[in-house]
Amino acid sequence: MEINERDFFKEPFSRAEIEELLQGRPAADMFNFRSPGFKKLGVDREKLGNNELIELMLKEPRFVRRPVVRIDGNVYFGADATALAELVT
Repeated sequence: MEINERDFFKEPFSRAEIEELLQGRPAADMFNFRSPGFKKLGVDREKLGNNELIELMLKEPRFVRRPVVRIDGNVYFGADATALAELVT
C-alpha cells in the first residue's frame, strides 16, 4: 500500500483540490465544526453553504476535518484510527 502524507498547514489545499476530495458531497462533510476557531467566529453553521464552507477552509486549514484519507479512490474525513484500520484490512 502506498502512503502519501501532506502537511496541509504548510501546503494548503486549493479550491480545486477541496472540490475533488469532496467527490460531490457537501462541504460540511469535510468541515471541522468543532474547531475552536470556528466556534470563535460565532457563525450559525446552518446558514453556511458549500461555497462559504470551502472559503473558510481555504483561509484556515484548521477548519478541515483531519485526517483526510484516500483509499481506493474513496475519501474519508476525520476517521479515527480504528475505522481506518478496518478500511485497510
